[in-house]
Amino acid sequence: MIEMTHQKHTQTDALAQIKRGAHELLIEDELKHKLSLGRPLRVKAGFDPTAPDLHLGHTVLLNKMRQLQDLGHHALFLIGDFTGMIGDPSGKNTTRPPLSREQVLANAQSYRDQVFKVLDPEKTEIVFNSTWMDKFSAVDLIKLAATHTVAQMLERDDFSKRYKGNQPIAIHEFIYPLVQGYDSVALKADIELGGTDQKFNLLMGRELQKHYGQPAQCVLTMPLLEGLDGINKMSKSLGNYVGINEDPQQIFGKLMSISDDLMWRYIELLSFESLTTIQRWMKEVEEGRNPMDIKITFAKEIVSRFHSQPDADWALEDFQDRHSHGGIPDQIPEVNISAPSGSIVVPQLLRQAGLVDGTSEAMRMIQQGAVRLDGERINDKSVVVKAGTVVVAQVGKRKFARITVQ
Repeated sequence: MIEMTHQKHTQTDALAQIKRGAHELLIEDELKHKLSLGRPLRVKAGFDPTAPDLHLGHTVLLNKMRQLQDLGHHALFLIGDFTGMIGDPSGKNTTRPPLSREQVLANAQSYRDQVFKVLDPEKTEIVFNSTWMDKFSAVDLIKLAATHTVAQMLERDDFSKRYKGNQPIAIHEFIYPLVQGYDSVALKADIELGGTDQKFNLLMGRELQKHYGQPAQCVLTMPLLEGLDGINKMSKSLGNYVGINEDPQQIFGKLMSISDDLMWRYIELLSFESLTTIQRWMKEVEEGRNPMDIKITFAKEIVSRFHSQPDADWALEDFQDRHSHGGIPDQIPEVNISAPSGSIVVPQLLRQAGLVDGTSEAMRMIQQGAVRLDGERINDKSVVVKAGTVVVAQVGKRKFARITVQ
């Protein structure tokens, strides 16, 4: 009786950890059954090697895989070198251009070099879907395509919108979700992870596994991480990202610039701290603890993960040194400004934020070396800040603002 109670408690804890930060779990009862089997689950997550430089938004899935590894499960990191040559149309309103074989292989190697900053290499199997798809004959592909109708494909939101909008959909784009789904058959996946925009493809894996006589995988969708602005999805093109290969002081400074509310979102999705610890932090902040203390702890955790503990200590010292000039207060005004053209020059940024009376004053303060963005002195009036970026601006010794450029 004691052993059964302990087993149930352990499974409950494991399920809570798996669901932590997730958007949706399909289907929970099936996952409970899989967990009760007492064997390591085969956990699949696929990455098309189209953008080899990872940022924290990409690591949301990697973090979940790491959590599952720590629970004793087997991670299948799938590099879609075959599907990468098709191009994933998810969330797109146009056909995505395919990559060359050379581009795919170069990007795949870059992924391999980066993912082990998060995943445990001893518990990770890196697989390429060309391993089985290159062996597919034309007959095999036709049989795979015969498992679904065009009407079923048009249930996918992006396909449906393009069809209704008279935008072209290439035949090969229908192949993409079928191949991604077949990957789950080839790998005998028990659970597949993906972003919320991948739900259709993940469910395709379930259906194809049933078709091929396998137990259907569970599906765990993870939310798309907001960028530093707290509004748009983290993206390099928007400039609101934190790259895992950036210098320690850049990572630390960017994380310290996020709002106190967004901090909890980042901690939930990116920190490896226990839920108990995070809940204790929240209570302490409610009772008066400065949230900056928590933010420093979190920023150090992220820097040490992608660099080292000494780098994290040094990044904190550098941050404190740069921000000791003029003494940035704990609470500073938060301002939203618009950049309709996609970016804004610093003098206009300062004027719109109310830190100067006009652009001429802004340029004069820049010339005097009295303007800093995220602690860095600005000496060039032509410096631009992209939309989607959050910066802490300082003019002189006493004027500060956390500015979100939209």
